Amino acid sequence: MTATIDLQKSHSPATNGGGFLRRLNFGTGIIFGIIGALLGYFLPHHFFDNQGSAFADQCTVISAVGWVIGFWFGIGALAGPFKWFLGWDQTHADEMYLAGKDQGKKRYWKYCTDHKVVGVQYLVLAMVLLGAGGILAMLIRTDLISPGSHFVNQQVYNSFLSLHGMLMIISLIIAVAGPWGNFVMPIQCGARDMAFPRLNALSLWTVVAAAVPLLTTLFIGGIQDGWTTYAPISIQTGIGMNTFAIAIITFVISTTVAGVNTVCTIMTMRTTGMSLDRLPIFTWASLIGGALGLYAMPFFATAMTMTILDRSAGTSFFSADSGGTGWLWENMFWLMGHPEVYVILIPAVGALLEIATVFSRKPLFSYKTAIGGMAGIAGLSILVWAHHMFTTGWAPQLGGPFMLTTELISIPTGIIFLVAVGTIWRGNLWMKTPMIWLMGFIANFIIGGVTGIYLSDIPVDNTMHGTMFVVAHFHYVFVGSVLFGAIGAVYFWFPKISGRFLDEKMGRISFWLAFIGVQVTFLAMFVSGLRGMPRRYASYQAIFEHTNVISTIGAYTIMAGMLVSLANIILSWRSGEPSGPNPWHSKTLEWLVPTPVPLENFEVLPVIESDPYTYGEKEGARA
Repeated sequence: MTATIDLQKSHSPATNGGGFLRRLNFGTGIIFGIIGALLGYFLPHHFFDNQGSAFADQCTVISAVGWVIGFWFGIGALAGPFKWFLGWDQTHADEMYLAGKDQGKKRYWKYCTDHKVVGVQYLVLAMVLLGAGGILAMLIRTDLISPGSHFVNQQVYNSFLSLHGMLMIISLIIAVAGPWGNFVMPIQCGARDMAFPRLNALSLWTVVAAAVPLLTTLFIGGIQDGWTTYAPISIQTGIGMNTFAIAIITFVISTTVAGVNTVCTIMTMRTTGMSLDRLPIFTWASLIGGALGLYAMPFFATAMTMTILDRSAGTSFFSADSGGTGWLWENMFWLMGHPEVYVILIPAVGALLEIATVFSRKPLFSYKTAIGGMAGIAGLSILVWAHHMFTTGWAPQLGGPFMLTTELISIPTGIIFLVAVGTIWRGNLWMKTPMIWLMGFIANFIIGGVTGIYLSDIPVDNTMHGTMFVVAHFHYVFVGSVLFGAIGAVYFWFPKISGRFLDEKMGRISFWLAFIGVQVTFLAMFVSGLRGMPRRYASYQAIFEHTNVISTIGAYTIMAGMLVSLANIILSWRSGEPSGPNPWHSKTLEWLVPTPVPLENFEVLPVIESDPYTYGEKEGARA
């Protein structure tokens, strides 16, 4: 990317500030969160009728809300509004303290507004949540290794299944958009920070606040409804549903804040010359994914709010005997549930297209077509939700239109695939680890996409909908595609955040373990599904034993690959080979600033004079 420099100088930092924020950190957040939860649990005994059937629900709901508010207060998220309410000014010294200036590693445990710190915090949080979801996956597969297995009982198995599903959804939503939408995207735009730095920090710590009540469900009876938590079953289940619902509502607050911040940053803070047709493709993916999340995610929060009201306030949104309907839940859930797939996928695709052009030493193949493909996916994704409801009996006259829109979405999806292949085609390929993960994504995405086309057909879906075939399909999309994209992004941008390379040998071992594990696990699941094995069952008939043994072996192979990558990140962060500021010889702005990146990114703001993919056809790959 060609850039000249203007004279917009950065501010000189102040030497002190912060006030009482100096005493707040992750530890005080936990303490105040626990205090808030205890107050929320015991105060209803003084204000509510503890003889009512909804009393336990009311207590757990208020306790979970108390945890979230207490955690926000303890981490410092409410300091800004509190000071504004008291009429106190936020000085430049306070802003510099909030940005973590001169605080070293301590700033990673604080409410820090520096977008680069938030990006690293998101990376660690995503790995922790993916690890928790992965452990639950291993427990599920261990239980399914033989028919009639009693590794855990049916109720615990259902809770594992439900929590695993939602943990992995939340983890993958933040796996790319969280770390790199924060660390990389503002620099790619030529901005000094996000549009709303304090809201940026709020989005991160709100995910942390949501994770605690979500994990708490396991210890208060769990939820046995599946990750979709269909009503009216969710109205009748135990109190774990209340903390689950509060966790989801809290997480949606985070995604909404993050989406607004992303869209505003890209649309209002681009540097001089950074027109929309010069935006890096990952920034475009962040914009489209963030905007789609703003549309989709509030449906889920609304449905969960209605669930809480049905359980604790006597309403009847989903209770048929009082005039409600479970179909209302299904519609609201899937109005979120299918666009959410692309909220997850689009940022990962954007990161992989960055990898494709850098390691092929070619311009991005049909840049505007790639943008159109991502926009087409986002637009069509809001018109396909009812294909998840083909087997419910709801509005059968709409089956044809929804089948058509579902099949149509394969067109922009295929266009994105062709852009990736076209960029690689006849390129001067540099087969470093990020490129290898891209190749794995392409192979897995073909399988996930083609099997999705089968399921868009109503007769096929009626046969396959309740089987392991569907589980294999969406795991090829989420694990084989999105997770591979997220890991490829880590290997690509890790030198920028740490100044060190990830180890190539460990990266390749991790890739082949994960890639082979995906094929073994989910191809065997396809076979199980084609033979009629139902999903979400804790046991099964002996006819399905062999494929389940194979799937379990494959799942443990995937986990081994993930552990190798985790070890690679930890070891390389401490003692990896130094990388320098631009080890891949890339041309987007994040690679043209020093490593470590200065607090305000640029000493002077760049002026952009060309697009970021001006790789010459004769330029060779650099070792």
